[in-house]
Amino acid sequence: MKNKIGRFLWNSCYWLLFRPFNLGLFKGWRNVLLRLFGAQIASNVHIYATAKIWAPWNLTMGEYSTLGPHVDCYNQGKISIGNNTVISQKAYLCASGHNINQPTFPLILQPIKIEDQVWVAADAFIGPGVTIEEGAVVGARAAVFKDIEAWNVVGGNPAKFIKKRELTK
Repeated sequence: MKNKIGRFLWNSCYWLLFRPFNLGLFKGWRNVLLRLFGAQIASNVHIYATAKIWAPWNLTMGEYSTLGPHVDCYNQGKISIGNNTVISQKAYLCASGHNINQPTFPLILQPIKIEDQVWVAADAFIGPGVTIEEGAVVGARAAVFKDIEAWNVVGGNPAKFIKKRELTK
């Protein structure tokens, strides 16, 4: 019952006090609202007004990270995003699933961990229980169902290794 009340209150605030304030100068205001609902986010994160966050109390974000336009953060389970990480437009982060081996399909919460310096490109899907290690890149429209190793570039459905990411100066 507590979760349902929290969701009702958050959805009311989302539509009245979060979503309408879509200019960049209101990003601090949006961050304050998220913190009031239990999000653990750094002061310099950028969460676009069109990003949909299911449960702020299950969201953690590090320094200089971004949830882009129209990102769907379906965080019934916990989602943690590291520092200097970008989740691009229309990405879908899903931290829950159902037990298909039981007739009632009970909900299973499976956290998502996205580490530092990761880029999740446009329209990618990150599934329940996935860890994306430091420096990895998930290509546009990729579907990730298994952990991604550090500094790997992946793409496709299901996501497969493409190459190692190498930073140049």
